[in-house]
Amino acid sequence: MTSKFRIHVLGLPHTKTHLDYVACAFTQKILLFCKMMHQRGHYIIHYGVEGSNPECDENVVVLSDEEFTKEFGANKKHTDLYKFNTDSEAVRIYTENCIKEISKRKQKNDFILPFWGCGQQAICESFPDMLTVEPGIGYIGAAFAPFKIYESYFMLSYDAGRTNNYLLPSFYDVVIPPFFDLDEFEYNPNDRTKGPDRYFAFLGRIGDHKGVNIAIQVCKALGVKLKIGGQPCDEYKNFNWPDCVEYIGHCDIQQRKELFKNAIGTFVASRYMEPFGYVQIESLLCGTPIITTDWGAFPEVNIEGVTGYRCQTFNDFLAAALHLLNRDIDYINCRKRGEDYRFEKIAPLYEKHFQDILNLTLKSGWYTISSEVEEKIKKIKE
Repeated sequence: MTSKFRIHVLGLPHTKTHLDYVACAFTQKILLFCKMMHQRGHYIIHYGVEGSNPECDENVVVLSDEEFTKEFGANKKHTDLYKFNTDSEAVRIYTENCIKEISKRKQKNDFILPFWGCGQQAICESFPDMLTVEPGIGYIGAAFAPFKIYESYFMLSYDAGRTNNYLLPSFYDVVIPPFFDLDEFEYNPNDRTKGPDRYFAFLGRIGDHKGVNIAIQVCKALGVKLKIGGQPCDEYKNFNWPDCVEYIGHCDIQQRKELFKNAIGTFVASRYMEPFGYVQIESLLCGTPIITTDWGAFPEVNIEGVTGYRCQTFNDFLAAALHLLNRDIDYINCRKRGEDYRFEKIAPLYEKHFQDILNLTLKSGWYTISSEVEEKIKKIKE
């Protein structure tokens, strides 16, 4: 039987934990985590900006809307990338109020989760008696907590090598991939490769580091439309889009669903080592194949010839797009792969990790044996 945990979830000071801000991957992660774990009966206490509305038992305001707007009013959530400053007055107020409010609520063996990494380190270090677990690590050089959860094996291995911990890694640094709410997506089994309105999709931060230029070049060469959604980086603000591109801007949950479920395929051609790449799962859950680069976490998710293709040269990207136009990928295999990241499959991984950490407070520590395993040992000895 799974224990029920008390979990203090630290929201961001520069966004609201609200569907209006899901273009921020950190915010989306917090929203989904609260929903996933609260629905499984865990006690969730969220700390965030006024106007946040995650699914939880207590939603504690630690930064007023007035203070938030004064500092981050320039964060145009549907047009610009989110800006923040860890040394700002708003972050100072947020940090002080978090410490004050957690002090009122903490209990023995409570967990505290800093989703913003080192931006919330001062809060966590104020509570050495709490169990600090740093979740969803997909960033470089910021992990600090005694217990760490990485988004991919690539990120865990990279961080271990970077910090020279590869010779003696911790049993409590683990990989738990991101999680997704199936209610936000719709599987489309129908052929999307025919007709004048057919298109490929791109969604995310619009910049060459995300490979949007590669997607444009491929679609231009093939004479096929590319629909681009997301918030532009500086080089793509006021950009003169070629004729093959339809720029649709920010996508909410419904618009994201429509974009992916009707696309031939989705480009996720990140030029850097992608820590995970949420877009690839969002696309797969709609039954839509993906075209990715072949580094970072992509080899862990994108199964070559089954869910899409991993590419290294321009010819590879053209060939991949032609494969999708020829329907060489079965849409149902994409959906099944996406379902590997549903709440019901990922939540037990968090619960096991939390229980393993909690076991360290017992006398038996790392050697703690569960009642289920003890029963099985007993049976084989009979």
